[in-house]
Amino acid sequence: MKKFLKGLHAAYAACVFAILFVFIFLLLLIPIAFPKQHHLVGVFNRLWARIFFPLVFIPTKVEYRLPVDKSKQYIFCPNHFSYLDIPTMGLNRFNSIFVGKSDMEKIPFFGFMYRKLHITVNRESLKSRYNTLLKTMEAIDEGKNLTIFPEGGMITKNPPQMARFKDGAFRAAIEKQIPIIPVTIPHNWIILPDSVWLPNIKTLKIIFHEPIDTQGLTLADINTLKEKTYNVIDTELKNQLNEN
Repeated sequence: MKKFLKGLHAAYAACVFAILFVFIFLLLLIPIAFPKQHHLVGVFNRLWARIFFPLVFIPTKVEYRLPVDKSKQYIFCPNHFSYLDIPTMGLNRFNSIFVGKSDMEKIPFFGFMYRKLHITVNRESLKSRYNTLLKTMEAIDEGKNLTIFPEGGMITKNPPQMARFKDGAFRAAIEKQIPIIPVTIPHNWIILPDSVWLPNIKTLKIIFHEPIDTQGLTLADINTLKEKTYNVIDTELKNQLNEN
C-alpha cells in the first residue's frame, strides 16, 4: 500500500511539473526574445519552484548565512545528488543562470529553453569545455550570477559523499574576481535518490553559506579555493546527517 501511494504521488508530481512547465515556458519566452531581460530567468524559476514544491506536498526550508547584497555578483556552487537539485536552486532569491550538461538539450521543449537561457557543456569534448568557459566569462561580464554544480553532475555513488570538484567554477570566479557561494542541499538524495522515481516525504532544505572572497587570488589558487568550498559543503552535509 505504501509503495502504491508513493507511486501515485510520483505520478501526480510529474503531472504538476509538466503543467507548470507549460505555463513557465510561455513566460520564459520573454527573456529568450529579449536577452537583456535575463534577470527574468531567475524570477520565473523562483515562481516555478515556489508553486511546485507546495503543490507536491514537499515542505521547504531556505537558510541564508550570507548578507543579502543583490548588487554583487556570485557563482553558486551546490552539491548534486538528485534530480530535485535543479528546481531546488530555483528557491534562490538571487537571479542566476545555470551552467550544466548538454544532455539537458535533448529533452523536448525543456531542452530548447535550457539551451537558449543557460550555458551547456559536453564534458567529453575539450572544445566544448573551452567554449563553455568563454561563455561563462561572457555571462559574468553581462552581469549574470551563475549556478554551477562543481561535481560536474550526479557522479558520486555514495551520497552524501561528494565527488571531486571540477575546476570550471573556480577558474571563472578567480579570473573575474567574484565570490563563490557554497550551497548545501542536504536531503534531496533521501527525498528523490538518483535513478529512483518514488519520492520520500521529507523537508527539502537548502543552505546558502557565506561568500568565499576571490579578490587577489590567481589561477595558482584554484585548488585551495576548491578545497575550501568543498570543506564548507562537506562539513554541513555531515552536520545535517548527524542531526537526523
